[in-house]
Amino acid sequence: MLINGSGDAARAWLLGMLLCLVTAGAFAHGVSESDQSFLQGATGVHFLPYLYLGAKHMVTGYDHLLFLCGVIFFLYRMKDIGVYVTLFALGHSTTLLLGVLNGWHINAYLVDAIIGLSIVYRAFDNLGGFKTVSGFQPNKKAAVLIFGFFHGLGLATKLQDFSLSPDGLVPNMIAFNLGVELGQLLALGMILILVRYWRTTASFARHALTGNFALMSAGFVLAGLQFTGYISQ
Repeated sequence: MLINGSGDAARAWLLGMLLCLVTAGAFAHGVSESDQSFLQGATGVHFLPYLYLGAKHMVTGYDHLLFLCGVIFFLYRMKDIGVYVTLFALGHSTTLLLGVLNGWHINAYLVDAIIGLSIVYRAFDNLGGFKTVSGFQPNKKAAVLIFGFFHGLGLATKLQDFSLSPDGLVPNMIAFNLGVELGQLLALGMILILVRYWRTTASFARHALTGNFALMSAGFVLAGLQFTGYISQ
């Protein structure tokens, strides 16, 4: 399942670069100054604010959204979509909670680079790359769960930068995690609406593979930015 013709490949790379330009500022789990001030100064239980922040982070977290786009790109049945999204949620919920509560300190650049590569992996899988190159198809569900662990670890790594107060930390993290799940459902709904509409048009058959090349391009560039940050820190 490879794109035929240099024109399609060129458009894919250009689209991937545009995705990167749009999302580069928000990648690496960017947090606004007002949200940073709240996280650094809050003590005690703040269930609703943390719920809101979790949902906001997922809806504006373009790394997560690009990965989800790749996951559901060729999934047509709601049952299948539910299974994959549940596995992703289970993965990032686990490492988000454990990472913050246990104080796991992992280099943010490396975690975010892996998150970028998760987009590459998923798009490459959608293109049938593993079967074409090696004749072997990795377990798709296991891959989504494993990369979910890294996405959650990225969230945990960023939250630890703000020296969260231990007072009320557990309920606040549960609220944040619930917010992430709500945000994921909202974002997934919007993505599904767009993808399902696209599938009703003739352009989907012509450009679906080009879209996955664009996703893969964006993932490579985003991962490259993080590796560059790690080397130059």
